[in-house]
Parts: sequence; structure tokens; C-alpha cells
Amino acid sequence: MKNKIQNLLTNAKHDLPASIVVFFVALPLCLGIALASGAPLFSGIIAGIVGGIVVGALSGSQIGVSGPAAGLSVVVLGYIASLGNSWEAFLLAVVLAGLLQVIAGFMKMGNIARYFPESVVKGMLSGIGIIIILKQIPHAIGYNAEFKDDFDFDTLDAANTSSSLMHMLEHITPNAVIIAVISMFLLVFWNKFFDKKLKFLKAIPAPLVAVVAGITLSNFLHLEETQIVTIPLFSSLGEFLGNFTTPDFSQIYNKEIYGIALVIAVIASLETLLCVEATDKLDPQKRVTPGNRELKAQGVGNIISGLIGGLPITQVVARSSANIEFGAKTKLSAIIHGFLLLICVILVPNLLNMIPLATLACVLLLVGYKLAKPEIFAEVYKSGHENFLPFVTTILGMLAFDLLKGVGIGMMVATFFILRHNYHNKKLTLIPADEDDQAITMTREIRDSITPKQAIQRLKEGNERFINNLKLNRNLLQQINETSEAQHPFAFVLSCIDSRTSAELIFDQGLGDIFSCRIAGNILNDDIVGSMEFACKVAEVKLIMVLGHSACGAIKGACDQVEMGKLTGLLKKIKPSVRSVKGNPKDEEFVEKVAALNVEYVTSQITKESRIIHDLHKKGKVAIISGMYNVSTGKVEFYNI
Repeated sequence: MKNKIQNLLTNAKHDLPASIVVFFVALPLCLGIALASGAPLFSGIIAGIVGGIVVGALSGSQIGVSGPAAGLSVVVLGYIASLGNSWEAFLLAVVLAGLLQVIAGFMKMGNIARYFPESVVKGMLSGIGIIIILKQIPHAIGYNAEFKDDFDFDTLDAANTSSSLMHMLEHITPNAVIIAVISMFLLVFWNKFFDKKLKFLKAIPAPLVAVVAGITLSNFLHLEETQIVTIPLFSSLGEFLGNFTTPDFSQIYNKEIYGIALVIAVIASLETLLCVEATDKLDPQKRVTPGNRELKAQGVGNIISGLIGGLPITQVVARSSANIEFGAKTKLSAIIHGFLLLICVILVPNLLNMIPLATLACVLLLVGYKLAKPEIFAEVYKSGHENFLPFVTTILGMLAFDLLKGVGIGMMVATFFILRHNYHNKKLTLIPADEDDQAITMTREIRDSITPKQAIQRLKEGNERFINNLKLNRNLLQQINETSEAQHPFAFVLSCIDSRTSAELIFDQGLGDIFSCRIAGNILNDDIVGSMEFACKVAEVKLIMVLGHSACGAIKGACDQVEMGKLTGLLKKIKPSVRSVKGNPKDEEFVEKVAALNVEYVTSQITKESRIIHDLHKKGKVAIISGMYNVSTGKVEFYNI
């Protein structure tokens, strides 16, 4: 209990500033989505409060933020109209949708997003970032004819985002532009300059400074009502409570309600699970959110939101990424943001109604840029066309249609490459299968037919299957029997003892397929060289691979000059790589550079330490390569191929 309180206090200094940023991001989104949905404005605020407090508390996500479902706005608008514009009848559908989500959670349906390829998830994140940027540029320069900050490229008036960008050039407001320029300057340079020069300013988040500056400037620079935040005002507690609405339970026998509830549950669940997958990838600590628990939490949130007059809720990438970007560590940030919405709407609505939309647009522009940085496009492009094309088509699909359709298009392209890849594998017969489509155990004949180049390809394809969760079917009991008298592995993999770096799993290999030698820091010594000589000369493997990994404890220990018993001698073998890297040994980037350099250094030493391996390598009978395994993504980057 004492440790929990201590952790809470330790993280609060990060979570509180982040919650303030998320509050300022969520407030206009709640109102805009309610307006776009054709629902009462206060319904968006209710959904934001419930998403923060209730879902935030129940969710297993430490950095995800939930609120009104932007991607459902057009669906909500249509269904309210189909129910005769009965808001109360629609609320009953929201309650039933929440109940369906809870049931889905108990039925263990929360892991579906784990099967989405990484390229599609990255495309979804970048697509959201681009749309956020496109949607916020008009607000930054004062054009606010429509306030619909969702993930749809099309708007409600038969125009679209590109035509809005054209129209905005005719409605540029100089005062809004001035506020936007000053706000963006503060957002970009506050942490880089001001709080480093004046240490006492470090506790003040840059978005809060920008908002205060925006409010101050709005008192001197005239803005139209459409260019500032507008939330409902209440003269009494009774008037405030009067904005809460209950469902029309007399519609319980209306069959149309159940169809609407099913559609909302499916779309909200898919958006949530996709956002969970994306948010987990953005989390610096790489924590994994339990999908089934998230479905239950979202379901409870939608039940409560529907019961008191709120919009449907999902986890939202825009708010979650802002939460991560500004330093949140735990779910406390999401919960506090919910309470801030509740408290501020009751106590200081007049102050909130002074915030320029141009300032809030700048906060979101920064978030959008972080999601769609040019470096991300370059990284995916370098990973090959099989990843880049699904990535790009996901983005284009989102721009042309909406989030779910964009992801669907990206999935179709990714599936094509996966099927093509599997067909190519079978055609090459690198991994032959029996009549039951079970991977055949490695025999001497199969091993002898594999070239060193094919051995490398076999590991690369195995890693692709691993990261896409498409492992081969194997009858392990049969492989035990078939390898009981002899083994014929095709490769030798030297890797670290880290529990996350099992070579058999990373490369999707079966019993008898590879020699796996593991030692802290994947270092080289006489015993390991001797093992390699046995593997190459006697067992006739075609490949030696030295595999390092990110976040390696042994490498960090060498960088920190740790001395402890026999470990001291082991870490000394990593020191040549440490001395070759310039920078601060305490920095994460420094440690990762040492890890990569150590892998290449060990690889270069193999032929120097063994004449046997040197001769086999020179004759082309054994290939020697290296690589780095990313513990966050599961992907192996191959070197020296």
C-alpha cells in the first residue's frame, strides 16, 4: 500500500500537467463532435466526463483517454433522424450498445486488433495525424464555418476538408493568425528554452502557457464568437442538472433500436481496439492494454453515458497521443481530465468561453505533426514495399473515406502481400509442409538443400510471420519423435539471455531447426567459438547469426561501468564498443548505439578467433551475419547481408 501511494505521488507530477493539456484538447472536441452528431451540445461534455472518470478508472490502459466517439458522429446523426429525431430513443440504443460491449469483453473478443499488421496501425496513426492537421489549419487562421473535429475527410455540407482549406483563404482573420503564431511559438520553444533558463517554470506545461496567452490576447484582439470556445452556461445547479437526459425505455420493444445498438457496439469496439493497439505502440514504456478489460470498461462507460444523456464513447487517439506527448505516466491523467471537465463546466464556464480556437488548434497541430512526422514515412519506406504500400493505402483510404474504411483498405492490401508471401514461401519450398499443412521437421536432405542465402531468407521470413502473428503449424510431439535420434539444424544463432529474445520464437522455428546459444550481451568467448565450430564443421549449419536487442541490460551495465563478481569480466568484453561511441553513457540513444556496435564487433571477431570457421566462410559454405531485435516491435533488423 505504501509503495502504491509513493508511485502515485511520483507519477502525479507528470500526470497532472498532462491532464490539463488533455482537458484543453478534449473540451472543444466534445462540443464539436456533439454539434456534428446533431445531438445536444452538453451530451458531448457528458461523454467526455464519463470517458475520463469512469472508463479511465476501469480501463487497463495507463495512457489511453476515452471520450465521445468522433468516428461515430455521422452514424449518430443518421440514426437520430431515423428515430424521428428522438434523442431519448437513441440514448436507449447507446445503453444497449454498452451492454453488448461488456458481453463481448466476457466472451474474450478484445484481442482482435492484435492481428492487424503493424504497417496498417502505423498508417492509421499517420492518417489521423494528417487529418488533425488539415482540420485544425482553418481554426488556426480564423475560419470556423464548421466545427467538426473528427476523422472524416468529408464534412456535413457536401464539401470536404480540401474545399474547406480553399475557402479558408478567403476568410483569414489577422487577429486569429497573430494568436496562433504566438501560441505555436510558446508551444515549440517553452520547453526548449524558457523552462531551461528559468528552472521554476519547468512545472508549467507549455499548452497551459499558450492557453493563458490566448485568453489574454483575446481581450485585446477582437475575435468573432465562432472563433472562441462556446460551452453552455448555467445560472443554477437545477439548470445544470436539467441538461442530463434519460433514455426512453418505452422504445425497448422497437426492433430498430437493437439494430442501431449492434452497429454502434461494433464500430465503437473496433475503433477502441484499433486505438488501443496504436496507443500501446506510442507508449514509451511499451505497456500492453488488456483488450477484454478495455471492452468491458468501454461498455460500462457507454451504459452510464447513455443513461444520463451522453454520446457514445470510444478510446481516442488524438487525446491519447496528446496525453503521451505531454508526459502522462498513468491512468491518473485521464481521470483528472474527466474531473476537470466536470468542475470547470460548473464553476468557470465564462473563463473557458474566452479561449481562442486558434490556440487550441495549435496544440492539436503539434499532436498531428508528432503522429505524421516525415521520419515515420522514411522508416516505413526503408522497411520495404510490402510494408509501405499498406501504410500509404491506409492513409489515403482515411483521407478519402473515414478511419474504419481506411483501415479496411489497408488490411486488404496487407492481406494480399501476406498471401503472396506465403505462396512465395511454398513455391521456394524453403519450409515444406505435409499433407495436413504441418511444417515438416528439418531433415539432413532439407538442410543440405538450403544455401547460406536461403538460410538468411528463412530467418527473415520467420521474423515476418512472428511480428504478424502468423506462425506456422507444427506438430511438436511429432517433431520430438523425429528429432529424438538426430538433429540437422540449418543455422547457429548467438543471442542474449534476455527472456524476451528467444531465437526459436523470434524466427518462428521448430524443434531441430536451429542451434540457439545464449549469453548476456551476446558476447564471444572460447567456449562459444568452440560451439560454433562444432555447429559449422560437424553439424554443417549454413549460417551463423549474432543477434543483439534493444533495451539490453548487459549493454547498459557496461555503459554504467557496473562491477559485480564474475559479471565484471563479462562486461569488460563489451567495453571496446562502449569506448567507440561518443556521448553521454546515461542516454538511451548512447546505449542503443553501443548495442548495435557490439553486435557488429562480435560478428567481426568470429573468423579471427576460428580458423575453421574462417575457411568455411571463405569457401561460401557458411554465411555470417548480425542483427538487432527490437523488443518493442518484435522486428529484427538484419546487418551484413
